[in-house]
Amino acid sequence: MYTTAVAIAFVGLSYAAVPLYRMFCSATGFAGTPVTGNGRYEPSRLVPVENAHRIKVHFNADHSEQLPWKFTPQQKFVTVLPGETSLAFYRARNESEKDIVGIATYNVTPDRIAPYFSKVECFCFEEQKLLAGEEVDMPLLFFIDKDVLDDPQCRDLDDVVLSYTFFKARRTERGDLVPDASDEVVLKSQGFDKYEHAPRIEAKMALPDKRLV
Repeated sequence: MYTTAVAIAFVGLSYAAVPLYRMFCSATGFAGTPVTGNGRYEPSRLVPVENAHRIKVHFNADHSEQLPWKFTPQQKFVTVLPGETSLAFYRARNESEKDIVGIATYNVTPDRIAPYFSKVECFCFEEQKLLAGEEVDMPLLFFIDKDVLDDPQCRDLDDVVLSYTFFKARRTERGDLVPDASDEVVLKSQGFDKYEHAPRIEAKMALPDKRLV
């Protein structure tokens, strides 16, 4: 219980410090956040477990109403073995007459698969600038860590859903790139709406944010 309370408080506090917030989520798989980095890419771990059952990974795409983009997955699903790397693509098109910078949030469901869902290469949480009318394919290279086979809660897991939501981006005075949306909307896109959050820490002297166009 204490660990859970600390984690929830950490989420509420660290949202004000975006890089730390992302690091925590990506390192722990908390609330359905797929793991990135974390030293999982040794060659010995990226070997398919041939006698394991395949897991079907479904892809979902959303975007905020304020972002005039078309954003879609280029495949409905793929099936992978634990330890097997897989390449998937999303496609984004700027349907406006202006250049726009976007940023994507992500989560995977059910939550219990998140600590084992590792992304080697991803477009999420990075600046994605599309020129007016530009269309691009965005690659995603991922694998499900073979340690999932040792987790009793994932033993009968056959399907997972990886979801991305694109927002128009803004950059704070500290240089952090963040979604230009309310905290509630962003947290919901990451699967954190199911958790109670500590009050957000407000800076004593508010600094203006710089919208990106």
